[in-house]
Amino acid sequence: MLADSRRRTLELVGDLTDEQMRVPLLAIINPIIWEMGHVAWFQEKWALRHLRGLEPIRPDADSLWDSSAIPHDYRWELPLPSRRETLRYMEDVLERVVEHLSQDNVTEEEAYFCWLAVMHEDMHGEAFTYTRQTLGYRSPVAGPGGPARLGGAAPQHGGGDVEVPGGRFLLGADPGEAFVFDNEKWAHRAEVEPFRMARTPVTNGEFTGFVEEGGYQRREFWSDAGWTWREGAKAERPVYWTADGSGRRHYDRVVPLGEDLPIIHVNWYEAEAYCRWAGRRLPSEAEWELAASGLERRKYPWGEEPPTPERAWLDFREVGCSSVDTLAAGESPYGCRHMIGNAWEWTSTAFGKYPGFVVDPYKEYSEPWMDGEHMVLRGGCWATRSRLIRNTWRNFYKRDRRDVFGGFRTCAL
Repeated sequence: MLADSRRRTLELVGDLTDEQMRVPLLAIINPIIWEMGHVAWFQEKWALRHLRGLEPIRPDADSLWDSSAIPHDYRWELPLPSRRETLRYMEDVLERVVEHLSQDNVTEEEAYFCWLAVMHEDMHGEAFTYTRQTLGYRSPVAGPGGPARLGGAAPQHGGGDVEVPGGRFLLGADPGEAFVFDNEKWAHRAEVEPFRMARTPVTNGEFTGFVEEGGYQRREFWSDAGWTWREGAKAERPVYWTADGSGRRHYDRVVPLGEDLPIIHVNWYEAEAYCRWAGRRLPSEAEWELAASGLERRKYPWGEEPPTPERAWLDFREVGCSSVDTLAAGESPYGCRHMIGNAWEWTSTAFGKYPGFVVDPYKEYSEPWMDGEHMVLRGGCWATRSRLIRNTWRNFYKRDRRDVFGGFRTCAL
């Protein structure tokens, strides 16, 4: 896993020129060369220095790559090593981590901190992927699935809602998983009333109706905070859509909109406004997890078996989303599709602590963001690694983020 995660990181940055590495100072991205060093520094910090008590490979490493100590905007001013030096540091760290792992008897503590390093790098892999989209760079290389699928015919699934009976269930993760983040701990009782949820995520075709009926100009669909954001951003449509609504920018080219594809690159305010226009609402995170897991609490919507290409659109299978009509084998107990993979889904729930929350060794991962400003997203997207995602996994972003691969599905009022 360590080698695979690093291989993917290098694929996502290896084709970029030195000029492309010099990215503009934007609040939603990091300098790419800094981020490369950061993922290696994080791996060294936890799998070598914390776990084994080893000295830093570079005495200046903390002053260069510690994200909790270095303000975001200052990262553009740091005396960062060259690209060649950064790559060498990345190689040195990985080699030493692997060298210290036993071939046949990895302890539980060793496994935990190696998993932590992998999960962290996988998440930054997704960040590299949407950074390339933000900056209009060439599409990254796909995984085993081949060239990008950019949409096709209108969906044939019939859409509509599924009935979720509700009830009392356990929300969150159980002990015993190979790796669980602190914000998933631990499973606790939740009560959910019966509700109806959309079988599929909202599509580009469905969102077009909101845009064409003046949804971005009609104040009645927006909360006060949402309208303030819309006016400040001068938003008239989803961020990468063309002015006439017929296409969208996909990395460095304009492609057809793809009416059957889930809407992505919309923020929480846009999702909330669409729901008001449609006479719908966002699900709570408890409703989302119940719809995905059922009262029997499946690990994945389809059961306990790990994700496969027939069940979930993950692992860069193609560079972009799949039609919501695909992957019937991945349906949840109630008939919802694409709850894992394809597009992250905003919920109505602010990111917060579960009962009895105890912070894990990586203290900066969850607790600092449980501030009421970050909202929970669930399910993963096409660029999420399958080893990372499960029904209990909680992502979180501020309401105004629309650079990430976030979409949503709705519930009946």
